Amino acid sequence: MNLPLFIARRYFFSKKKKNFINIISIISMVGVAVGTMALVIVLSVFNGLEELIRSLHGTFDSELKVSSTYGKSFEVDDAFLAKIQAVEGVDLITEVIEDNALLKYKDAQMLVKVKGVGANFVDQTKMGQKIVYGDLKLEEKGLNYALIGRGIQYALSISPGNDFYALQVFYPKNIKPGNLNPSEYYNRKSIMPGAVFAIEKQYDENYIFVPLVFAAELMDYGNRRTALEIKSTDDRSINEVKKRLKAHLGPDFQVLDSDEQHSGLLKAIKIEKLFVFITFSFILAVASFNIFFSLTMLAIDKKKDISILYALGATDKIVRSIFLAEGAIIAFTGSFIGLFSGLIICWLQQKYGLVSMGMQTSVLDAYPVKMEFSDFIYTSISLIIITFLASYRPAVIATRSGTRVSL
Repeated sequence: MNLPLFIARRYFFSKKKKNFINIISIISMVGVAVGTMALVIVLSVFNGLEELIRSLHGTFDSELKVSSTYGKSFEVDDAFLAKIQAVEGVDLITEVIEDNALLKYKDAQMLVKVKGVGANFVDQTKMGQKIVYGDLKLEEKGLNYALIGRGIQYALSISPGNDFYALQVFYPKNIKPGNLNPSEYYNRKSIMPGAVFAIEKQYDENYIFVPLVFAAELMDYGNRRTALEIKSTDDRSINEVKKRLKAHLGPDFQVLDSDEQHSGLLKAIKIEKLFVFITFSFILAVASFNIFFSLTMLAIDKKKDISILYALGATDKIVRSIFLAEGAIIAFTGSFIGLFSGLIICWLQQKYGLVSMGMQTSVLDAYPVKMEFSDFIYTSISLIIITFLASYRPAVIATRSGTRVSL
């Protein structure tokens, strides 16, 4: 039998009438439970937000994106595409031309990002799931169609089903100095509005998709492309394909996966999550002061018991272990309750969406949560460290108080 643990349990689960020290111990346990529960819930919310951002970008972005390291665009020919297609694990290659342009519909106009994509763009992305009006098509019977964001549709009052009005897209030319003819300052092309997509505000208010040939003619890109979007085969991992592409293309090109394309945003979320973890750990440390005070008063209250233990042959190590075990019982009972409560609340939020975001969006109505085992591990480790630091000093005081009592 573990003697220090047995005595610590007797002190904590005493059947006698609860005294002031027991009440403080219970308050300490409740404080640890509430702090632990809050930490688990907040970390799970950050995990959910990170997962939400990844899912949104996964709808819009490709698995891998090849772009030039040194310039805005690069030359593409059949030999270059064949070289990439020969890389093991590459399934689809979509050519992309993306740049800013002026979009006009009737008397309204706004600056947008025009993204010209190849015919296999539909097979690359999950845009079909985000279409709120019309059919996902960029060309039909020789007629070009634009896929527009819902924010752009609202801003310009676009009627996708109206065949009498087309979208006017303007792009500036590289003109020579001294040219005074305004019509030569820009290229203009017309395209019919097709489907409307709704992903997220960042995309809905900025992007329209057009056929690659339309974008190349509008922007005078010829055989230059701003990026190549690549889909890997199901039997190869994305990281494996990315490494092979980097080896084949060399330093003149960068190959980015979905997370790297939005590394700044994801890094900001991870940093915020880290600071939240540190902040709540300090809150747990403040809650552990109650453990320190309750154990200190317990050491003073049990001076006679400690002296008896010394008389029976107990060592300083045993006495210290008793109070360390007492602190562990308080903290671990509270942490178990907190972890379990946090798990239940997160599960209920996932299942039923108890807490709403307070606004109607096209993305989701309730706060997203995602529980990760690592969060529970890190929370437990921080609790162990905090509990040890809070219990060690009272344990030392107990050894000193016991030696001063004579039988």
